[in-house]
Amino acid sequence: MNLILLGAPGAGKGTQGKNLSETYRIPQISTGDILRANVRSKTQLGVKAREYMDKGVLVPDDVVVNMVVDRIQQEDCVNGFILDGFPRNLNQAEVLESTLKKMGKKIDFAIGIDVERKELVRRLSGRRVCRKCGASYHVIFNPPVNIGMCDKCDSEIYQRDDDKEETIGARLKVYEEETFPLIEYYTGKGLYRSVDGIGSVDRIKKSITDAIAKGSDNS
Repeated sequence: MNLILLGAPGAGKGTQGKNLSETYRIPQISTGDILRANVRSKTQLGVKAREYMDKGVLVPDDVVVNMVVDRIQQEDCVNGFILDGFPRNLNQAEVLESTLKKMGKKIDFAIGIDVERKELVRRLSGRRVCRKCGASYHVIFNPPVNIGMCDKCDSEIYQRDDDKEETIGARLKVYEEETFPLIEYYTGKGLYRSVDGIGSVDRIKKSITDAIAKGSDNS
């Protein structure tokens, strides 16, 4: 089974992708992880991507798509995969579809995790990270024992620029303009399933697996 997880920053795609990976025994593929791995390994695509990253501009769609395609051709994806954070726009979706078709593969479901903007801002703006060891916290959901200090190494925890409210607003705007149209795209193909992203991690996971099971029965 080949799945796509859609949702705004802070919707919980990463968490649910990990859970679904364990349930269906297929790898969770994050474009961020792939990008970092290629840059770190200095692959041909990684070197190309680094050129754009060093300039502070977005890595072009063709480079990102090629990285994803390279990843899904690896042995652990033979029984399926979960794309987390990809595609990000219609161009990537169309290129992915045509590439998969050549490989004799297709997307089975695009799962959208819906969360209101107000809640997304609350989730993202509450995140904190340790400056030294990188441990993650949240001022509401997972606060450190001592305010402002990391539980693991006693170093300072801080709020990344990406998690400040003004930056979050810009990130959500980009999502709405570029990624939101994917909902219409996959709905038109009969692949889109929407789930409520509010509630416990287990409840949201059950909503996703129920939607997949129901969709599989109807296909």
